[in-house]
Amino acid sequence: MSTAAAPVRPGLVLADLLPASRVRDMALVVGGAALTGIAAQIAVPVPGSPVPVSGQTFAALLVGTALGARLGLLSLALYAVAGMAGMPWFAQGTSGYAMPSFGYILGMLLAAAVVGHLARRGGDRSVLRMAGTMAAGSAVVYAVGVPYLALATGMSLGEAVAVGLVPFLIGDALKAALAMGALPTAWKLVGRRR
Repeated sequence: MSTAAAPVRPGLVLADLLPASRVRDMALVVGGAALTGIAAQIAVPVPGSPVPVSGQTFAALLVGTALGARLGLLSLALYAVAGMAGMPWFAQGTSGYAMPSFGYILGMLLAAAVVGHLARRGGDRSVLRMAGTMAAGSAVVYAVGVPYLALATGMSLGEAVAVGLVPFLIGDALKAALAMGALPTAWKLVGRRR
């Protein structure tokens, strides 16, 4: 007789473990947007950069991974629209869209969909897969955010990389390490209860 936990079906994300309903989906979308807004308030200015280090990217990637591509994208879309409408929950309590760092928020929308897709394919089930999922999500955020920063400020792309990407790499590695521990552990706990 085996005591090993039954594996959770591939193709699921953590949100799928809750009974499906429109109310559940709406609650998850609003909750993910709120989590991202709260995490954005953990922000530290970076000398020489108009972009602070904040928890919003980490939260956005976790939301996308836990909710899947569709709900993750909707959650980050709600976050972005509410912030553009004046809700002061972007990094450092800012709102609106006329700021050099707004491209990172747009990148988070796409990144949530990417990591949600990867999670459905098992990208959140092991430490190594989660590292790849976080790296892919971060790359999407920077692929949109850095060029937007360059355009919004008149910087060259090289200057935008120097102030909008390089100073954040160590923090991103730490955030990835947290996610690499949290999500695979959540799946192991779920597997034991099934």
